[in-house]
Amino acid sequence: QHPLTGRYAAKEMRELFSEQRRIGLWRRLWLALAESERELGLTQVSDQALSQMRAHLDDIDFEKAAQHEAELRHDVMAHVHTFGALCPAAMPVIHLGATSCFVTDNADLILMREGLRLLLAKLRGVMAAFAEFARREAGTACLGYTHFQVAQPTTVGKRATLWLQDFLLDYRELSRLEAEM
Repeated sequence: QHPLTGRYAAKEMRELFSEQRRIGLWRRLWLALAESERELGLTQVSDQALSQMRAHLDDIDFEKAAQHEAELRHDVMAHVHTFGALCPAAMPVIHLGATSCFVTDNADLILMREGLRLLLAKLRGVMAAFAEFARREAGTACLGYTHFQVAQPTTVGKRATLWLQDFLLDYRELSRLEAEM
């Protein structure tokens, strides 16, 4: 397991980028695909198929998927078969008309967007804390630094506003990325 997804990641990020969440998204994308195909008149997509898919979105047997993957040598098809075993009426239409990238790329984009939203929420909290700190320490004298050496006198509050400015720039960039996804 990568340290950034285990040891150092926040609980919310670990849950967001977990296999359970990712494969659950694949299944939701397959359901949305089947619903759209049905809406467009594809008679192969039955009510029973859709209801079976809805009933088993999060019932993921990772052991069974690993067995299928060892046999099929394809991660997406392994999960098609694992899902299809729970939804026999849907098996013929689970991945109908889609490429593997339909589920992998779209799920990854959804996870990245949700990750950005988590970061933005945390960043708003950090900025609020820095703003309060800057107000509280506006009159506390200290020495400024430039080029790694002591410079003119300033205040702790003024220095905190400079740190806050960096966070604001980060917030704007992450907001732009989230809006464009």
